[in-house]
Amino acid sequence: MSGSDGEIDHEGFAGGEAPAEKVTEVSGTGIPIRGNDIDTDQIIPSRFMKVVTFDGLGQFAFFDQRFDDEDNEKDHPFNDDRFRDANVLVVNSNFGCGSSREHAPQALMRWGIDAIVGESFAEIFAGNCLALGIPTVTADTEAIEALQASIEDDPDAEIHVDIEDERVVYDDEEIDATVNDAQRKALVEGVWDTTALMGANANAVRETARSLPYVPAEHVPSPEDGGDAAAGDD
Repeated sequence: MSGSDGEIDHEGFAGGEAPAEKVTEVSGTGIPIRGNDIDTDQIIPSRFMKVVTFDGLGQFAFFDQRFDDEDNEKDHPFNDDRFRDANVLVVNSNFGCGSSREHAPQALMRWGIDAIVGESFAEIFAGNCLALGIPTVTADTEAIEALQASIEDDPDAEIHVDIEDERVVYDDEEIDATVNDAQRKALVEGVWDTTALMGANANAVRETARSLPYVPAEHVPSPEDGGDAAAGDD
């Protein structure tokens, strides 16, 4: 919704209908990926980025870690049937470093990952995850290693990631986790999808466009032309 001065009002969505799904918690089984400094080229090799859309990108996640030059399977968690339906990825330090390619979280999401818990994340990678509604939750080294070991011992055990209360619960254990304040607010209030947010604030976007000297007035759609993306816009 828009404020009276035409600015986007994030707070207005907190108690009502948000433009995107509110992500307050994620539950499911886990898949552990061990190792520090796993970069985006390992998550999705660049040769698979020559696509028009992101559809089908999930099958290429960690491809060079999963297959040799003759396409024979290597020993990797993403090839392990025990973790086939897992949706909570558990990683170590500086995960997602390297290039800023958004294909990395896109590939993970299309594989089936709904949340990532780790020691730390590259800032741009975490931002790209947020744009997809995927929380990146951090905890200390000891807690993460214990969670990874627990998943390997019991792949079917459920993990509960609570974004709102910043905790991870599994096998009668509770991890005191951390979610970046801005990420937590965006996910919990359902304002993480910037496209949906702009659509829900069509009037504010239109007024901002009109105020820009380099945007011709005729390029700003009016509500009558279908430029009002949100029903009931003020």
